[in-house]
This record gives sequence, structure tokens and C-alpha cells, in this order.
Amino acid sequence: MLRRFALPLLMLALLACLSEAAQARVIYRCVRDGTVSLSTAPEPGSKCTAQTVDDNAAKLPNLWGINGTQKGTLYEREQDGKLVYGTRNLPGSRPVLSFTVTPPPGATAHVGLGKIGSPQTKVHADTFKAAARANKIDDAWLRAVAHAESNLQADAVSPKGALGMMQLMPATAREYRVADPFSATQSIQGGARFLGSLLRRYKGDRRLAAAAYNAGIGTVTRYKGIPPYAETQAYVEKVEALYGLYTTALEKKSKGKLKL
Repeated sequence: MLRRFALPLLMLALLACLSEAAQARVIYRCVRDGTVSLSTAPEPGSKCTAQTVDDNAAKLPNLWGINGTQKGTLYEREQDGKLVYGTRNLPGSRPVLSFTVTPPPGATAHVGLGKIGSPQTKVHADTFKAAARANKIDDAWLRAVAHAESNLQADAVSPKGALGMMQLMPATAREYRVADPFSATQSIQGGARFLGSLLRRYKGDRRLAAAAYNAGIGTVTRYKGIPPYAETQAYVEKVEALYGLYTTALEKKSKGKLKL
């Protein structure tokens, strides 16, 4: 029978390294089908981001990127000739222990992201469609970012000073030719230009583009991927979830029009 432990979250992902001297560890936060797992190596079939953690840190980070108690099982498996530990039951995995842990509080997305909610396909539909086409990006993805940023509110202002529907910082708004950040049309167009440039920079990788939109290009460059910030990780997952919802909603809307 598996024993139940209330272990610090980080230990669950570090059992494979317990015999080594204390040092910085690389833990992988892996996402698949909207679920998150932690692993000591990238999971086959999942989108994983590496995060370096100092064993000697006074406070362990929230690697899950979400708040609330997490329950599950720690598994071990052989991968590429090495013993790997993770919290997802993959083929060939063997259960090691079950766990209940509570990540450090206050590490979820910043105030203003809120719940995902339902797609709002009627809001500035023509503007979104035109801006997406002009910048060669997906209409559904552009809407998803706007939804995650402001819930499609043209007068939104963040505590950090981001403005308008696409929550552009003043310097970014100027760079992408947005004279009035509270104009929904200008904000959508400027945000689309910015997102288009990010997609080109990251060779079509939406997740990296979303991370840079949230945390900045310099931060993504510094960490060579999605940064280990719970806010940014939650934001990327939210945009991806919204992208799926908007894609489905727009496809249904398009099919409905074709039937008329």
C-alpha cells in the first residue's frame, strides 16, 4: 500500500536526486490536455518548460503555477536509460507514493486575469478579424489574448499601467502606432501588430509569444523559454485554453452562417 506524505512540493520532483550534493535542480513543468504535472525529465507527449530551483532556497517556489492543495501520486519510470520521477502516470510508470501538498499562496495570475469565462465572439468581431488577417495571425488567438488581458474591456487599466483592451504599456502602444489606447479599434490593431511580431520572432510558437506578451521579450530571452513565474505560466495556459474555446466558437459560428 502506498504511504501518504505531506511533503514539501519540491521534494516530489527531486527524489531521483536525493543522493547527490545540494545544488540547483532543473524541474520540468509539463502540460498536456489542460493538466499540469512535475517531472525530473521532459515528458514525452507533453509541453514541458524547465525551471531551475535552488535546493538551499528559504522558500520553495510554486512549480504548479496554481494555488490550492494538490493531490496525486509520484511515479518512477525509465526514460532514455535513466530513472525519472514525475506526477503523471505514463506508460511503464510505477507508483512510489501518494501525496497531498499545498503550494505557497499568492502565486496565481495577477489580479485582472480572473476566470476564463465564455467566448465573446460578437465583440468587435470585424475589427478582430481584419487585424488578425492584416498581421497573419489567428483570429481566435488574437481574441484569446484580448480576453485574457482585459475580458475585452476597452477602458481596462492594470495596476502596472497597462491600458485598453489589449493592455498595452504606453511605450508599447507608441511603438505599435496606438495613439489612443482606450480606442478598442486602435488597441486591437496595435496588439495584433505586437503579437504578429512576437510570432515571427518565435517562429510561430504561440506559447512563447504569449509569455513574451505577458513578461517581456527580455525575460523570455533570459530564461530561454517561458519564465518560471507563476503569473506568466498561468497566463500562457489561460490564453491556450481561451484559444481553444474561441476556435471552436468561431468554427460553429462560421458553419452556422454557411447553412443559411
